[in-house]
Amino acid sequence: MNQAEFIKTISPFKDRVFRLAKRLLVSTEEAEDATQEVLVKLWNNREKLGTYNSVEALAMTITKNYSLDRLKSKQASEMRIVHSNYTDRQAGLQQQEEDRDSWSWAEKIMQTLPEQQKLILQMRDIEQYEFEEIAKIMDMNETAVRVALSRARKTLREELTKTHSYGIKNN
Repeated sequence: MNQAEFIKTISPFKDRVFRLAKRLLVSTEEAEDATQEVLVKLWNNREKLGTYNSVEALAMTITKNYSLDRLKSKQASEMRIVHSNYTDRQAGLQQQEEDRDSWSWAEKIMQTLPEQQKLILQMRDIEQYEFEEIAKIMDMNETAVRVALSRARKTLREELTKTHSYGIKNN
């Protein structure tokens, strides 16, 4: 596979690789480094890429594993999981503030979810992956992915409802 074919292969999903790394690693610099590492690994194995059913699933799996390894390392002991790509440029100022507040609460609630549920919620609801793709990336069966997603959404919904109903989240 030459350079042009490689770029054509990875172009449709390289931004998703970055967003997943950013979700896990928080730091833009860390996410950029992770993305670069993933792309280098893919480039070094470019001759074998044709043997995979989904190069994108492979890239996302490598990203997930690399990012989780970084989080486990001593250098990453202060990192936390967040998502900061959400903005609504069309809404008025009041709506923007309400959206930021809601997203802030959602992020706090997502931080309390088990790691697996966080990743599945990110891939399905933010990145719009199909269940089959998530199952491959997470090395799970589709039913388990659906159950984990359902539980994550339920927890998120219940906690957001409490927050909006009472105005104060009980810790």
